[in-house]
Amino acid sequence: MSQVFHDIEKKIITSLRDDPKQSPETLEKSTQLSPDQIRRGIEWLKLKDLAIVTESKASIVSLGKNGIESFEKGLPERRLLTLLKDGPKKLSVLQDELGSVFGPSMGLARKNNWVETFADQISLKNSPFELPGEKTLQLIGYEKLSLDKIDDDDLSTLLKRPDFIVEDIAKTKEIILSDSAKSLKLSDSSGEIDVEAKVPEIFVARTHPLKDTIDEIREIFVTLGFSEILGNMTQSSFWNFDALFTPQDHPARELQDTFYLDGISAKKIGTPDQIRKVSESHKKNWRYQWDINEARKMVLRTHTTCVTIKHLAENKPDEARIFSLGRVFRNEKVSYKHLVEFNQIEGIVVGKDANLRNLMGIQREFYKRIGITKIKFWPTFFPYTEPSLQTMVYNEKLGKWIELFGMGIFRPEVTKPLGITQPVLAWGGGIERIAMLKYDLDDVREFYNNNLGWLRSNTKCQ
Repeated sequence: MSQVFHDIEKKIITSLRDDPKQSPETLEKSTQLSPDQIRRGIEWLKLKDLAIVTESKASIVSLGKNGIESFEKGLPERRLLTLLKDGPKKLSVLQDELGSVFGPSMGLARKNNWVETFADQISLKNSPFELPGEKTLQLIGYEKLSLDKIDDDDLSTLLKRPDFIVEDIAKTKEIILSDSAKSLKLSDSSGEIDVEAKVPEIFVARTHPLKDTIDEIREIFVTLGFSEILGNMTQSSFWNFDALFTPQDHPARELQDTFYLDGISAKKIGTPDQIRKVSESHKKNWRYQWDINEARKMVLRTHTTCVTIKHLAENKPDEARIFSLGRVFRNEKVSYKHLVEFNQIEGIVVGKDANLRNLMGIQREFYKRIGITKIKFWPTFFPYTEPSLQTMVYNEKLGKWIELFGMGIFRPEVTKPLGITQPVLAWGGGIERIAMLKYDLDDVREFYNNNLGWLRSNTKCQ
């Protein structure tokens, strides 16, 4: 007896017989089915061993903000050379014409001996037919291209320049019929019952792999003697930045890096004594006029450190082991390694004899319990800790060391204004990065794609 298929399955099988290799997108056009119908139909055929799905990944590039501007107007150095074609020009005239790109373009022109200077006059010495990077700019334009279609040497000149090239990972799927599906008879009759058909497969409910990782991390810290503290996802800039000795003109506080709550300011940001001492610390050490209105601005927290520092300021413990775990928000471009919203874990140890050696020991024990054994520590810089270290873990799949957690000892400029007298060890990082290592993923977006095949195939973290 021939099998009975859903109309969606029939259309997909028929289309694949006419065109053996297709992507989900081409199947949508050839079958006139919706994306959701295509997705369901492919899953049904996979479960019946009638379709084979292969996934491939490729590095793709597109133009960033400065790259698009150069595509439309020309590279800064090309624009400089063009202005000089009609004869020498004064330095001030070129500065007015080119604005902020005058400095970089002039530096390149001098380095490559394209121009010469006499007094305040700049003149053209020689103008190359094609500048490094121009071919790549024209090739990419407003599109996204695979790396294998671009000349490596020409591309490399643009990769060194900020916001010229954006790199990403593109994933493609290809669907083909299995050998058994190619000779199947597609029944058109209705009401037939296939007594040999398999019973429907039932999937038991389970928690999400990322939630499993969060629960595992929480359990590890509790068994190490830490207590969890909670805090709001919205915070005043005072606790998110000022209390952590981040100056009010720091780039991280700009709209490009932080989500501000429009038109909302905190009425109370701390005690009068806390506000006075934090402002004095900023004035003395950063040498600028601290503005309380900036400190009142409300933000979606960019880290969980604002929760822990506020807890320490309010309780002033002589000894403590605490951790904070939750969502944080960064105004970043979404890519295979960045999200605008992710989970962060942060730990704090307070104690009279707490030192950097203790901090590294705690880190090693945490990584050991999470299943990571190849780790090392590199010195680095963080605004509110000194000394500071970066944890590096070895990724077997990538075959290289990657950054994971940042850590250090809170600077006196952070602790003293808030009345914290004992040394404070602090560390933290993104939970998604740990989960990517545990589940052997190279794209953080996989945790949020709701791919049922992947979610059902993964075992619970052990």
